[in-house]
Amino acid sequence: MILLRFIPNFLTLTNLFFGCLAVYYGIMGDLETLAYLVLAGMFCDFFDGFFARQFKIDSQLGIQLDSLSDLVTFGLTSSVVMLQLIESSSYVVNNSSSTYVKFVPFIAFLITVASSYRLAKFNVNSIDSNFKGLPTPANALLIVFIPFFIDYFEISALFQNIYLVVFIVLISSSLLVSNLNMFSFKLKNLSFKENKLIYLFVLVSILFIAVFGFASIPIIVVIYIITNFLRFIL
Repeated sequence: MILLRFIPNFLTLTNLFFGCLAVYYGIMGDLETLAYLVLAGMFCDFFDGFFARQFKIDSQLGIQLDSLSDLVTFGLTSSVVMLQLIESSSYVVNNSSSTYVKFVPFIAFLITVASSYRLAKFNVNSIDSNFKGLPTPANALLIVFIPFFIDYFEISALFQNIYLVVFIVLISSSLLVSNLNMFSFKLKNLSFKENKLIYLFVLVSILFIAVFGFASIPIIVVIYIITNFLRFIL
């Protein structure tokens, strides 16, 4: 029984390990492997909470470990991807000799800073059926699969624009720390009436992935964000 109680923390630490590997591959320029490792970390992140609930383990240590792991796997990896995109933008490449321009890619680390704030805020707030702000795993999916999106739709020239890439960093960071209510995928029951929005979203996501593969993941996250904005406005 003692061994079973360690399973959630083992999965959390495995999540962190995958995150560390993802950062390494990202620094080496292998953003595809980074994305797959983030997915592996996300798998561990899902099941550490699942087993904690199954074994009725309420551990403050586990909560803190989970947030620290998520900061690396979802926060830092996202910054590494945006760092690479900013460094490869035409503005930075053409002005690489400038001392000031060399610091421009560091803007990418705003995502890590915002992720840290988002995770800390989640830990101190009471548990709700909705999320406050964009969850760090969803933000990571948006960011780390952008290279797949670029390659599939052959729009690398578009992402040479420094303003677009920096805009994505700023929007991503803002959504992380926002108070916008975003629906959770944790079902209280299987009722279609009570969960029709979630079922519809999952169906649309499956269709997009079937057609466009991993390149559709940023599109799916954008749809998720827009859907929540419409829920807030309407």
